[in-house]
Amino acid sequence: MKIVDIQEKEIWDEYVTSRQDSNFLQSWDFYEFHKARGKKVIRRAIINDSKKIIGVYAGVVETAKRGTYLAIAGGPLIDFSNSKVVSRVFDDIKAQGKALNCVFVRIRPQEKLSSKTMSLFKKYGLKPAPMYLSVEYAGILDLKKSEEEILAGASQGFRRKLRKALKNDIEITVDASDKSIKEFCRLEELHAKRQKYVAFSSSFLTKQFEAFREGNEVLIYTAKKDGKTLAQNFMIFYGPEASYHYGVSSELGTKYSAAPLLHLKAMEEARKRGCVRYNLWGIVDTDDKAHRFYGVSEFKRSFGCEEFKYVPAHDMVLSPTRYKITKIIESARKRIRHV
Repeated sequence: MKIVDIQEKEIWDEYVTSRQDSNFLQSWDFYEFHKARGKKVIRRAIINDSKKIIGVYAGVVETAKRGTYLAIAGGPLIDFSNSKVVSRVFDDIKAQGKALNCVFVRIRPQEKLSSKTMSLFKKYGLKPAPMYLSVEYAGILDLKKSEEEILAGASQGFRRKLRKALKNDIEITVDASDKSIKEFCRLEELHAKRQKYVAFSSSFLTKQFEAFREGNEVLIYTAKKDGKTLAQNFMIFYGPEASYHYGVSSELGTKYSAAPLLHLKAMEEARKRGCVRYNLWGIVDTDDKAHRFYGVSEFKRSFGCEEFKYVPAHDMVLSPTRYKITKIIESARKRIRHV
């Protein structure tokens, strides 16, 4: 068993998309996006004695005044029940982090949260991170179900909004054009001001869009009425999963209940591409009413989605002294931002 760098997109994506637990977080193009941001990335594959890939992990080096770290979101994609593989991969991750002069490595795997998986990470010396790395609690729909079956499992409120939207003569367009991403960035700025959060920069969103467009993995879904944009969804289709990555709306979008139509349209495309899951992404606990994502979480729950908790982000500490500074700063930020 050895671990090597992978330089070929086809080899990487062929393995990652073959795994039912994968999504775009470990895709080739997600790390092309990070490279476009000027970041250092790594892509490592575990090769067995038969010269077959049996696991991978990709990571990006994030620089911050509190300490440089290697972020591995959605990985490593390995058999966590194989202790030999786990030990070998964690050793390699540690070596890569040290070679990149990182204070720590932050890992959020695709594994389901359980006492067993938490014990496993503790066994290998990883510590629960003070901040999240990627979505840790998600709402997921089974696309093996028909649209009729999904609607039957949705709440009455969701079905009522859908009926309202269908009566409102809303036009849905779907494309991956420069015009659509520009409109998305404009609408996101307005949405952020209205909802009082910090918007992603146009450069960040556009570079991400362009990276996924290169692999035909992204579409912008737009709802309009009388020529006015109501809402837009930034959808990523990769391997077994369709991901509702970002969504924005105008005040009119809420009035005319445009969002359900966008999602049903995206699910149609996801099924055509062979996706088996529709990931609505982040939700929060039902009793966490003070959280800024509580409202959107309740909307996602109205789909009748399965609630899935991943193993939360864990840190592999490489420089204990400097890591203490990171932990103090991030713990304070988590309390202030309530995330």
